[in-house]
Amino acid sequence: MNGSIRVGNLFGIPFYINVSWFIVLALMTLSYGGSLAAQFPQLGLGLPFLLGLIAALFLFASVLAHELGHSFVAIKQGINVKSITLFLFGGLASLDQEAKTPAGAFWIAIAGPLVSLLLFLGFSLMGSYLTLAAPLTALINLLAYVNLALAVFNLIPGLPLDGGNVLKALIWKITGNQYKGIVFASRVGQGLGWIGILLGFLPVFISGGYPNFWTILIGWFLLSNAGVLAKDATIRNQLSEFTAEDALVDENSIVSQDISLRTFVNDYIIGKTANRQFLVTNEVGELVGQISGDNLKPIPTSQWPLISVQTVMQPVEFSTTIDAQQPLLEVVNLLEQQQLTEVPVVRNGVLVGFIEKASIRRLLEKRLQANPA
Repeated sequence: MNGSIRVGNLFGIPFYINVSWFIVLALMTLSYGGSLAAQFPQLGLGLPFLLGLIAALFLFASVLAHELGHSFVAIKQGINVKSITLFLFGGLASLDQEAKTPAGAFWIAIAGPLVSLLLFLGFSLMGSYLTLAAPLTALINLLAYVNLALAVFNLIPGLPLDGGNVLKALIWKITGNQYKGIVFASRVGQGLGWIGILLGFLPVFISGGYPNFWTILIGWFLLSNAGVLAKDATIRNQLSEFTAEDALVDENSIVSQDISLRTFVNDYIIGKTANRQFLVTNEVGELVGQISGDNLKPIPTSQWPLISVQTVMQPVEFSTTIDAQQPLLEVVNLLEQQQLTEVPVVRNGVLVGFIEKASIRRLLEKRLQANPA
């Protein structure tokens, strides 16, 4: 997350604090401190705000515990947790992959609210059974109900909230399609976002009062993030319907090592896209090298009929190949993880072409034109 500061590791998980967290910390300190000052004037001027700062820090510790709940369940399922970040609206545990089953997704999602509910019960018991000064009891009771609010709010059934992930897991279980679950829960999240924005402006329309900016901000957060998740899931759902072979580069991009340079230029270069790279195969279709028009520049044109492609081809630079029947979504994930722009595709050891990011985009555009929304 941009604007975040790494402050260390928690159980081996990188821990970040976004700059927006400091704004909320200050606001909560002033709010809680002012409330305690009004409720217990005997505390003087400084102590209420010190207790307010302690309450705000305990609140964020509760948010951190909430995110650790998600993280520990994910780690138990073999999923790596890339980071935990505290920011304006709470916290975010970033996972390197989705759960493999609807049940796994459900338990990751529900773990955070369960931790918050346990904290609510723990603080409630402390407030009820410990004999403490009234200001400390008030602080503990505040933390109890803040954790209850954190659990209840996160269980609202719309992405990107935990309740949205629970809903996603349910739809995934019913339909058997993970991405349909994400899209459905994201649409619910967008609807809730619009409701939040409208509720925030409601005082203006009813009584001419001031809008509730926190409600508007939360609504905007739900609306924008749910929209991004819905778009990403829609694309991934489309990709899951194709194999690598469906996204091969349209133009002929494979040449035999045995043809002459003159034949190569006549059949593959003249009248074709400039500066293209071609893959070279041997007599059994195995990938043995690559060649482009630039490789011919040092060679006189009079020699082209006498020299084969094999003589001037360059070593293959691809460290990864893709099976023709491999799901296209896996190919996209591979391109992203290894930061590749293109990758060769083989079938039974024989090269059939290559995929590049542009050819994947063209495939999705054709799909969209054939099936407009």
